[in-house]
Amino acid sequence: VQLQASGGGNVQAGGSLRLSCAASGRTVSNYGIGWFRQAPGKEREFLTAITWTGGSPYYEDSVKGRFTISRDTAKSTVYLQMNSLQPEDTAVYYCAALARALRPEYWGQGTLVTVSS
Repeated sequence: VQLQASGGGNVQAGGSLRLSCAASGRTVSNYGIGWFRQAPGKEREFLTAITWTGGSPYYEDSVKGRFTISRDTAKSTVYLQMNSLQPEDTAVYYCAALARALRPEYWGQGTLVTVSS
């Protein structure tokens, strides 16, 4: 499984960004896709996850209501729409292929999001 994250950049507080995670590999459909982030000096934090086959996405409380995860099965791509961004959302954002219990098995390379006040 290979994952390619993109879409990061610089944005003003209150702004929006959409991240993309392009997934490939014969077994990619066996995994859910999740988004994580790691802020400077902090541990990597799980944010949200979605499966390819249906069901409701899962969100951590820290992003519920501001971030939306979605998928385009035909493009094997998962998106993270981020709204109302705040400086504390500044981090490197990673997508990951998740096995059972949301355990990441494969990682994308990360994309930097910087939110300025």
